[in-house]
Amino acid sequence: MPVVKRAKTSFAAGELAPELLGRGDLRAFENGARRLRNVFIQPTGGVARRPGLRHVLPLPGPARLIPFEFNTEQTYVMVLIGGALRVLQGDAVVATLAGPWTAAMLPQLGFTQSADTLLLVHPDMTPQRITRTTTGWTIARWAFVRDPFFRFADASVTLQATATSGIMTLFASAPLFTAGHVETRLRIAGKRVKVLSVQTAQQASAVVEDLLTITGPTTDWDEAAFSTARGWPVSCGFHQDRLVVGGSRDLPNRLWFSRTGDLFNFDAGTGLDDEAIEFGLVSDQVNAIRGVFSGRHLQVFTSGAEWMVTGDPLTPSSIQLNRQTRVGSPVDRLVPPVDVDGATVFVARGGQGVHEFAYTDVSQAYQANDLAILARHIVSMPVSMAYDQRARLLHLVMADGGIGTLTLYRAEQVTAWTRQETDGAFRAVAESDGTVWAVTERAGAFALERFEAGLALDAALTGSATVAQDEWSGLSHLEGREVGVLADGAPRESALVAGGAVVIDPPANSVQIGLAYRHEIEPLPPDIISPSGAATGPLRLVAVTFRLLETAALSVDLGRGAEPVPFRRLDTSLLDAAPPSFTGDVTLRGLGWRRDRLRPVWRVEGDAPLSMTLLSVTTEIRMTD
Repeated sequence: MPVVKRAKTSFAAGELAPELLGRGDLRAFENGARRLRNVFIQPTGGVARRPGLRHVLPLPGPARLIPFEFNTEQTYVMVLIGGALRVLQGDAVVATLAGPWTAAMLPQLGFTQSADTLLLVHPDMTPQRITRTTTGWTIARWAFVRDPFFRFADASVTLQATATSGIMTLFASAPLFTAGHVETRLRIAGKRVKVLSVQTAQQASAVVEDLLTITGPTTDWDEAAFSTARGWPVSCGFHQDRLVVGGSRDLPNRLWFSRTGDLFNFDAGTGLDDEAIEFGLVSDQVNAIRGVFSGRHLQVFTSGAEWMVTGDPLTPSSIQLNRQTRVGSPVDRLVPPVDVDGATVFVARGGQGVHEFAYTDVSQAYQANDLAILARHIVSMPVSMAYDQRARLLHLVMADGGIGTLTLYRAEQVTAWTRQETDGAFRAVAESDGTVWAVTERAGAFALERFEAGLALDAALTGSATVAQDEWSGLSHLEGREVGVLADGAPRESALVAGGAVVIDPPANSVQIGLAYRHEIEPLPPDIISPSGAATGPLRLVAVTFRLLETAALSVDLGRGAEPVPFRRLDTSLLDAAPPSFTGDVTLRGLGWRRDRLRPVWRVEGDAPLSMTLLSVTTEIRMTD
């Protein structure tokens, strides 16, 4: 069989699942790869070694990250840990506040922001309001102007008040009150009272807030929808100048809309256009609300389906609710959906799907396309998600500690997955003003880090001095660890951190010190068909040409193990000076026949802390029938 020349001009299909190794007929097979680790796929199709991670600050335990943007010049990152909140601007902590949440609550915390206020909700926590003021930051519980109400008890249960004003006693005809009812409002014939204390399950003391008109036993009563006794909101958002609350602990499938322009007033009144709205999602399956998202319409994500709420504007008489798709969202954690080019991306309940909830004008409905259908092995129980709009990268932190990164560029039909790994594990991620932040766990210690262009190591710090130094300190977070060193732009031998410092020889004026990580690029098996049929015999790599862009180091395995290629004769463990970057083609010759057709004919891998961008690969392969 003659030599067959193939050119892979793009990696725009990303890493494909092992189940697709025999699907050479797929269009994705041409632009896909078998393995892509610690690389980002560019929207143009090239693949580059990912940036390293800068160490920002140690954390006492697990954390949740929330971006907060007040305006284009004032962006922050909220770091929520058990019982506390740290507000960062840049790498500096500008405020530390105490909060009522615990570390166990972090995965289920919901949030939304409007102007200078961030709202936090959890089904077992009184909702919190974090506000940026001219003098600093404050945190306080929500103060409802008017609570929403609901009848939880059986319709036959009566309630009797002993007085129409002041402090009085409430008697229920059946067990009703619990300790959680303290500070909870009830309505008797539309008039509000507030519980002060609970004596028994059928008796409580209360103060009258609206003069009562009924003192005898009555069934015309209800209680606040949100309370310690009945649970607090699960999710929240803003839509058409209303605060939208989706679900609570005891009312998981109910939606509440505040009055227009009066965000904490949930008084339904008489049903006027600007008054509050509430209703339940009733269908043939459980629909515990897991998220609300304001897009072209109000989108409601539940445990079993996705819904569209319409009405322009939303009023009690115009609002309509329609189920669109039946994918469902996770119930053991809250992963807020994100907007990507007008579509809403959300995580599927099954744990191996990432769906794009997009409206189609033709059908006048939403569709939920699975973005991970060709890379199901990369997506495994996502716990956190963030979208970097500038780089068009969607990052999903998985339960196993890796990050699945999706390059999504709909106009160019680019949907490409890669996986990011580090020495330790990723636990959370967030994007703020083009910077991607991550919570990492290394040897049981948690830290806040961020991806930074120009860094080539993880958990890294940089330093510079006018006079060359051989000892660099400030590395207590890496105590006892073997670290990589980039000194004056050149890789050095690894060093051991002792006493929070490392010693290098010879001295340097500038350094990067952190944990090394390895990038890998492995192609799919060659699938070549001759006029007489598909080739099934042994094959031989004749030559392979790599087209590179501003690459300082490249190691390639052609069957003898990874080694530096001839164009850059370097020992990556020790250099006297920073290597210049290279742009152009590098051709290598292959040797020997191989029978294992699934074995990669070439493989790029390396942990040298230097830049590497691969644009295309051209192979010449000889096969026998």
